[in-house]
Amino acid sequence: MIDDIRPELGLRQIINVSGTMTALGASIVVPDAINAMQRSLPQFMEISDLHKRASALIAELTGGEAGFVTASCAAGITLSVAACMTGDNLAAIEQLPETGTLKNEVVALSGHLVSFGAPIDQMIRLSGAKVVSVGQATASHAYQLAAAITERTAAALYVVSHHVVDYAQVPLSTFIHVCHERGVPVIIDAASEYDLRYFLDHGADLVIYSGHKFLGGPTSGIVAGSKNLVRSTYLQNRGIGRGMKVGKESIVGVMAALAAWKTRDHNAIRKREQDSLDLWVNTLKDRPGVRTEVVPDPTCNPLDRLKVSIDPILAHISAWDLARKLASGDMPVIVRDHEIEHGHFFLDPCNLHPGQDEVVAERLTEELERARKSNEVVATPIADWWMEREAAIRHWPD
Repeated sequence: MIDDIRPELGLRQIINVSGTMTALGASIVVPDAINAMQRSLPQFMEISDLHKRASALIAELTGGEAGFVTASCAAGITLSVAACMTGDNLAAIEQLPETGTLKNEVVALSGHLVSFGAPIDQMIRLSGAKVVSVGQATASHAYQLAAAITERTAAALYVVSHHVVDYAQVPLSTFIHVCHERGVPVIIDAASEYDLRYFLDHGADLVIYSGHKFLGGPTSGIVAGSKNLVRSTYLQNRGIGRGMKVGKESIVGVMAALAAWKTRDHNAIRKREQDSLDLWVNTLKDRPGVRTEVVPDPTCNPLDRLKVSIDPILAHISAWDLARKLASGDMPVIVRDHEIEHGHFFLDPCNLHPGQDEVVAERLTEELERARKSNEVVATPIADWWMEREAAIRHWPD
């Protein structure tokens, strides 16, 4: 039985089938990391030495020359960009976000300048750098990338995410080749990626991973790659990085999560996730107005999700209204709804405790049955739904 603190805090006991989302607490932290953090909290540590130990472990798992733990992937982007501008010049580090005579431009594909809950380009601009977008949102080419690089270019950022435009983009290998041919280091935002070695193996200079998503560590980011650039990223703690510092417990927790990753039974996890998908497919089979499809992760992580498409006329409810009803009540189920205006949502099995997949199946059945028995179709106009969500953002903390 899990000791659940949420009722004590007056919080709802949600079930997360949305994925490794920051707004829901990212992921389930692995027991090794919980134990390591608990043991670290009463003790004093020399933080620079602790960072060195973490660097060695990150290098071992990623194949990089060094690594650095920061507060988040967003912080990792800002500090990596800063590192490419300042190097290890301590005066320049203290000068930021005023860039003065430093190279201060960062090129990025227009189709990669997305929001992950905040704008990617803002993470770049926080360092003092200027964003130079390449091509158009739905079309980019190598010649556009080459033309965007000037004597003021400090770095290039490439984003790997389900949020980015997934067609007509400069391929990663071409992006790296064009940038390196012109002496520009490449930073890759790979926050939600399983493969810790792929991007450095393919020539990236710095890669940023989340410590609190698939790794199952505490809230954190991991920067790996070139020793000189990682050192310069770490040195930003003497400047703008001070406001993004990471505590001893998070560094220790990430180290424990990385160590656990080496021995994790990934096949067993995949089997458990497949069992959940099979349960949900069977639950929704032959339901009027409901169509399901098991789809692979768009960035090739070893993970499948269930796409649930809703015909509101036959199901008597729209996809967005069903998602909202699932998220209400005593057993709220939070689905992955980033494409919901297209009439579908996803069920992600990667963050479930034992038995929660059955609760998800029960909630789906309950809400779909209730809708089918209704004489009216529940279909809030999508424009109204959007504005209600936007208005809700401004209501906090009420």
